[in-house]
Formats: sequence, C-alpha cells, structure tokens
Amino acid sequence: MAVRTVRIALTGTLAAVALASSALVAPAVASTAPDRTAAAHRATQEALDAAVAEGVPGALARADDRKGTWNGSAGVADRTTDRPRLPQDRFRVGSITKTFVATVLLQLEAEGRVDLDDTVDSVLPGVVRGNGNDGRRITLRQLLNHTSGIFNYTSDEELQKKIFGEGFFEHRYDTWKPRELVDIALAHQPEFAPGTSWSYSNTNFVLAGMAVEKLTGRPYATEIERRILRPLGLRATTVPSTDPRMPQPSGRAYSVLVLDPAAPIHDVTELNPSVAGAAGEMISNPADLNRFYSALLQGKLLPKQQLKEMKTTVSMGDEAPPSNGYGLGLQVQELSCGVRVWGHGGGIHGSSSGAVTTEDGTHSLSLNFNADWVGDAGAVVEAEFCA
Repeated sequence: MAVRTVRIALTGTLAAVALASSALVAPAVASTAPDRTAAAHRATQEALDAAVAEGVPGALARADDRKGTWNGSAGVADRTTDRPRLPQDRFRVGSITKTFVATVLLQLEAEGRVDLDDTVDSVLPGVVRGNGNDGRRITLRQLLNHTSGIFNYTSDEELQKKIFGEGFFEHRYDTWKPRELVDIALAHQPEFAPGTSWSYSNTNFVLAGMAVEKLTGRPYATEIERRILRPLGLRATTVPSTDPRMPQPSGRAYSVLVLDPAAPIHDVTELNPSVAGAAGEMISNPADLNRFYSALLQGKLLPKQQLKEMKTTVSMGDEAPPSNGYGLGLQVQELSCGVRVWGHGGGIHGSSSGAVTTEDGTHSLSLNFNADWVGDAGAVVEAEFCA
C-alpha cells in the first residue's frame, strides 16, 4: 500500500503525502550489462546514482529495447549487510497492480461477460450506497479511470493513524477485507458527481477487484494468474493476499513513516498487503514488468477494441500537463523530448516503482527505489527515453 509521493511522474501512490528528501548516501553499483550497452544507458545509470546520492538506499532499473537488455543499479538492497541490488530482485509494486486488474476486466468485456458501461450496482448490488454515494450512478469504466468521485480510503485520517507512523508497528500484520476498505471510503461523501471530474482513488480498484470476483466466481488474484501471469511466463510476479513475507531474491524496504524526512528510517519489509488489495498488493521484478507492459501495448493481452478503450484517456486535472492522461488503469505521459510512454507508477511502504513502455511496446523501462520518502523516479524515465 503506497504511503508517499516520491517524485515519480506516473500516478501510483496509495496515499499522496509529499515529503522532502533526506541524505543517506550509499555506494553506487556498476551496471551489469556489457560496456556497449552500458554506455547507451549511461544517463539512466547516472539518474539511479543521483537517487542514491539524494537518500534512496538502493535503486534498481531494467531497460529492454531492440538492442537488447540493460540492468542498472545503485546503492544497496540491505542497509545492514550492504548487499547490492540484483537484477532479479523482487519488490512490492504498489499501484502498478491497477493495470493488471484493469486488463482482466477488459478481457471479461471482450468475452461478453460484462460491459464497462454497466453500473457498479449491477455487478455489486447494494455495495456502494450511503453519504451520497450511489453505485447505480457509477459505471465500471469510471472506476477504472478514476472519474467515479468515490473517496480514496487511504486518505481517511483514522486509517492513516493505523498504517502510518507508530501505528504501523501495531497494525502491520492486520488483515483487511475489501468490503472493510470500501466501507471506510463510503463513510465519506463523494468528491464529485460521477463523471464530472477526476481524482485518484484506491477505492475504485478495490471495487474493481470485487467486481472481477463476482463476475468470475474466483478471486481477482486467481484471474490475474490464469489470464496474465501464466500465459506470459511472469514467474517472479505474485499476488500475495495476506502473506507479509517477500519471496526471494529480494532486498529490504525502508520508510520514515512520518511527514518528517529527517525521522529515523525503519525496515518495513514485512507487512500484510491486504490493506492495499486490488489497488496495490502485487510483487514483481523489472524483467516481468517490462514483459507485461510490452505485451499489453503490443496487443497480446487484449483485442484491438479493448486496448483502444484502455488507452482512451481523461484529463487528470489542472495540475497535470494536458499531454498526459489516465486511461483504464493505464497512464500516458509525454516526456520533455516528445516521446510518449504508457505505464503506471506504484508506491507502498518502503517501495516506489515505475514501469513504462513506448506506444509500440518495443522500448520498456521498469525501476524501483527501496524507499518511499525520497527519490526522483521521473528523472530516471526522462534519462532513459530522452538523454
């Protein structure tokens, strides 16, 4: 579950709490790629080094393009042992989970099992009601592009007391059911009438995961595995449900947990990710993320019509550049050099990630910082595609 807005250009944190950087400099680790490939990605490596110089314990990235694969890293995976970050390391990907969930719902639409313009209430009768919230007026599409107006449950002050700050240590292993998370959101009035504005809300995708289960009779995690992970051979990608442990290989995850970036750094690797659920609980690694987004943009997971729907974007408000937009669990961003990349960002305690690919899916980048309070992931993306 994402806890901080690290400076990443793609939407992805579960709670938008911006923190300034702190200084914790770790030694850089050289790229594992051959010299020629490393030279082609020198700017990307320098951006990873800069993130570590700014205070990220360890940064990891992988780029795949027509020339091959490059793996880069800086800093450490473990501040206690100084073990470097490895290309195969797994990490919590946070809101990147949303693209997987949206893909499954679009596949169900292609199969004629649902229409994304169906109301939420038609699939989950009576679930979204109260305080001005009405699932009869909200469509599944509005969940996936964040135009539903439903309050973001991770912005609830009482929940934040439990999952951030000192409350984290008492509640890190708590199990949260999707309906509990939705009910937290429904205790608040909607942010706006459905379809009239845009606001990032993790509640939308908790509901989307519930819809997948209602439509298929199987948990959304099972559908992701059978429809995406197995066909693409994404063996490092998992949906952990309530399991607090990290599969190996993986490093540690670090957080200051509070608004003061000078606060002590804590190891927050173990946590029950059910508090994120279908909005952000998945685990993956750079190779799998690149393979997933490349396959998605190349039409290997969705028919043309559904991929077109997924890439049909809405404005993300006045703060976002007009060239950027949010589709169905997928965001487009125009970089400074004019290159457009599609993907998503993700944040959860101690982990900030990003995964993007070009329109044709031939140039992909995935990255991770094992920190949630510092680091400019957007600079890594810019370096890879524009430097």
